[in-house]
Amino acid sequence: MVTAQTRRGDTRRRIQDVALELFAERGYEKTSLREIAEHLDVTKAALYYHFKTKEDILISIAQDLSKPVDAVIAWGEQQPRTLATKQEMLRRYSEALWGAEALFRFFQENQATVRELSIGESFKGKITTLNGLLKEPDWPLPAQVRCMTALFSMHAGMFAMQNIEGDPAAKRAAILDVALDLVAQAEAEAALAEIPNG
Repeated sequence: MVTAQTRRGDTRRRIQDVALELFAERGYEKTSLREIAEHLDVTKAALYYHFKTKEDILISIAQDLSKPVDAVIAWGEQQPRTLATKQEMLRRYSEALWGAEALFRFFQENQATVRELSIGESFKGKITTLNGLLKEPDWPLPAQVRCMTALFSMHAGMFAMQNIEGDPAAKRAAILDVALDLVAQAEAEAALAEIPNG
């Protein structure tokens, strides 16, 4: 049985999907609420029932699609700080990233706009937390940079690989392999730095 709540949820989801598509295609700044309503074949008043502003739509998309990232962080915070844990976090983050591919592509292509919106700060905070879980504060600087680069390589790889021929799953696996290797190198470098001379 379809309830009024289900229909509202479906409409909300349709608004989010169409808005994200238009934001990616035309840019956030160049997309109006009127255009979103027209693409949905609804009135602006019907759109306002669910969302008052474009930022409200974008915030709702980010909140819905970032729940898996929040789950990765929560899981990582409960685990021992081992290489196996850090690599599993990257695997889980890869799943979350590709599950929200449209949103992360939007972030990548609209960095200046995202920085000015509240979701920019929120996303930056999540990345900072993930980075903190991947590295150790007393590690040598190059090891810390490798961990940070592991995360950024996943973001940049998603964007860059769209123009490279190949199976999407193979491209995704290649990006993850690079990130896993960077964290393994960081762990090895940190371990070497702890070996006393003499």
